[in-house]
Amino acid sequence: MDFDPICREEAARVLATLIRLLGSFDLAEEATQDAFAAALECWPRQGVPSNPRAWLISTGRHKAIDALRRRARLEDKREDLLLLAAPQEQIAIEDDMVGDDRLRLIFTCCHPALMIEAQVALTLRTLCGLKTEQIARAFLVPVPTMAQRLVRAKQKIRDARIPYRVPPAEELGERLAAVMLVVYLVFNEGYNAASGEALIRGELCAEAIRLGRLICELLPRESEARGLLALMLLQDSRRSARTSATGEIILLEEQDRALWNQAQIREGLALVESALRGGSGPYSVQAAIAAVHARAARAEETDWPQILALYDVLLGMQPSPVIELNRAVAVAMVQGPLEGLRVLGEIEARGELRGNHLLPAARGDFSRRLQRWEEAAEAYRAALALAGNDAERRFLARRLAEAESHVSS
Repeated sequence: MDFDPICREEAARVLATLIRLLGSFDLAEEATQDAFAAALECWPRQGVPSNPRAWLISTGRHKAIDALRRRARLEDKREDLLLLAAPQEQIAIEDDMVGDDRLRLIFTCCHPALMIEAQVALTLRTLCGLKTEQIARAFLVPVPTMAQRLVRAKQKIRDARIPYRVPPAEELGERLAAVMLVVYLVFNEGYNAASGEALIRGELCAEAIRLGRLICELLPRESEARGLLALMLLQDSRRSARTSATGEIILLEEQDRALWNQAQIREGLALVESALRGGSGPYSVQAAIAAVHARAARAEETDWPQILALYDVLLGMQPSPVIELNRAVAVAMVQGPLEGLRVLGEIEARGELRGNHLLPAARGDFSRRLQRWEEAAEAYRAALALAGNDAERRFLARRLAEAESHVSS
């Protein structure tokens, strides 16, 4: 019996429902692990039950009661035990109720009372099922630090009595924005890791896409949720072409587009069109930009004027120096690198991206294209001093060496 697919499919659903039934993240996590351990022992002998999810939820609840009974100082847990042991008419395990449980869990993990780092960690732990060690490794922090971050987040939920529910309609827009931001942050850390050896952390990209699908499934009328999923799919479709076999960065214009994932592109393009019909938002517009790249069979066929126009729309929706920096790249492609340098100068003058390696890296690229080798070398040195990811540092070092060779020749 292949147990892994059932585990992957049901783990988050079972955990979400057990959190509702037990009222405790820690107790529910323990009960979920116990339920799956029991299934691993029983199902090979007795066969998989007709409703595996119901079996796991019921077993998990009974395991929680047994765990409380075994604990020392039982008197401290008497009220919890009486509540759990009380007869219930039926444990709610219908698909729509389990869907509601997962939706409640998403909004609980992404409650604004929690720091954004805690929201990301708790989401990966509960909804994605990643182990503490995996989350710590992904974000390059010690395991004890990540463990404490998770403990504090759960304590905050308990002590602040954060409700385990979907927020009312008047709060949904703001809270959904926080949920999507957490998913987007998870994806970005996977897509372009801030530090470490590898440029891409595929497991984080995959988990973010899975969460994006879940949000679309549970909130089918939210067009921006479809826009976010489209954006992630279209960007992730280029994963295999973004680095060489040795982990070196391959720029977009140099990538082998035959390696792009066409199934993801088709799905992403359909989602973009659907999202834009529902009303444009920042994620949908970013997805539309990614779609322009995806539709170009060759780099030379990219519709850069359309991309620039879309960045103008995006900047009007969501003013940001990072968006301005991306727009500067489009300006350089449409109007030439000299105009791109002028736009970068305006961004630099405000000092909002001081400390971000991408700004001097862009200056180095524009200067390189103009064959201003001394300026390019200076910019690449500045970018190299700020970059934290090893793959990006190696790329910048190669660019710096190229510029310096021209200066000295």
